[in-house]
Amino acid sequence: MVTRLRRLEGLLGARLNDVNYSSIAELIGNTDAAEGEDLDYKRAHYASGDQGREELAKDVAAFANHTGGLLILGMAEAKGVPSLVCDVDLDDSRLRHIQQVVAKNTAPPVPYEAIPVHNPDAPGTGFLLLAVPRSPYAPHAVTTPTTRPSREALRYPRRGGSQTEWLTETDVATAYRARYTAAAERDRRLDDVERELADAIYRRTTPHLIVTLVPEQAGDMVIDSERFSRYQKDLQATQLYLGQGNSNFGRVTVGPRRLVVTEGGSRYSTRAELHRDGSAAIAIGLTGRIHVNEYEDVEMHTAELGDVVYPLLCALPFLASHARDRAGTSGLAHVRAALVSDIAAHPTQNILDPDQPSSVPFRVDRLDPATGRPQPLTPEFYPYAVADAGALLDDLADLDRGLLQATAALADELLQAYGYPETGLITRNGHLHPSQFTQRNSGAVEKWAHQRGLL
Repeated sequence: MVTRLRRLEGLLGARLNDVNYSSIAELIGNTDAAEGEDLDYKRAHYASGDQGREELAKDVAAFANHTGGLLILGMAEAKGVPSLVCDVDLDDSRLRHIQQVVAKNTAPPVPYEAIPVHNPDAPGTGFLLLAVPRSPYAPHAVTTPTTRPSREALRYPRRGGSQTEWLTETDVATAYRARYTAAAERDRRLDDVERELADAIYRRTTPHLIVTLVPEQAGDMVIDSERFSRYQKDLQATQLYLGQGNSNFGRVTVGPRRLVVTEGGSRYSTRAELHRDGSAAIAIGLTGRIHVNEYEDVEMHTAELGDVVYPLLCALPFLASHARDRAGTSGLAHVRAALVSDIAAHPTQNILDPDQPSSVPFRVDRLDPATGRPQPLTPEFYPYAVADAGALLDDLADLDRGLLQATAALADELLQAYGYPETGLITRNGHLHPSQFTQRNSGAVEKWAHQRGLL
């Protein structure tokens, strides 16, 4: 993940993962860069003994329990102001030690990002940045044995100015309540974003995949004339469908605190709603078969596994990129994938429309290779099936192995409603089998996977 700490990004002149050595060294003597609630300096690596482990766990937990912050290892300070460069070793053993200490000595483990910044004149040494976002799982406790007498039995640290303070029992209870309240609010937000998209397309009568994403930390996409022009050009050049090489969106408009993006003028074209806070949802009509009776009445819609998994694989990075790159959020996101036989079957649609046709049953079937006919794995029809997962925004937006793992987790759960224990197209550890997709998309999947080095 790429932790976003806006004040410090402004101070350093770049996002944390793009900071160079000289921009940190130039902080020396800068009073604006003094230690504070979001910034701390360490001359050297934490000691390897009990006291060093306790100090590291305390420092990262204190940031996570407050507003987030940055530890810069390799910089001395005088009265809080950076005063001297003291390069530290950046070898993998140091990074593994920090990872093990944080994982074993904070509960729940504090999420953080280690960013080595090498000295160009002395490779293997430089600054080590430990970027700690404000955590949705706060409060985090320090679980190392105490190395000095303390009356604080709870041991929940929090950053207070340039020092660390300890939470009282009341503070801890309040923090736990905030954690559970925030989780409930994210669930409500997810429901609202999905419902608003379904409301906008409620007359559609064919099967759709709806994918919704809500970041755990809300972002803020500014919408004004200048930025809208930039968003419009960017979205109209977006290649939604991986491996096909074509831009897909023809229209971008402004809606209430969101951008509305559509594939074309058809009432069945793909539609996405990209919200200011980084939340987003997309509805993609599924390619499949229409089965009719002798009177030419539609009796059933069916789709193959690849007809569902491929658009899901494409939708996730599109939504995550919006949250990260336009709304400026980072970290974890809650993702939901839903299959609906038609939009009227969506659980939020209680519209009584006499002109609306009755819902047509929908199944996801395998095809018999000999006859080309559908092979249902279950006689059940589900008008609405849903799967939920948590994922790192960067794993999705960066189109790497984490995207495949998240897609597999959602697809496997989603398609259990249609009789599949797992899809087999993507494994849970992120291995892809392009030949198992449909003839319509297997070539595009294989091309994209080769380009990304995922095969």
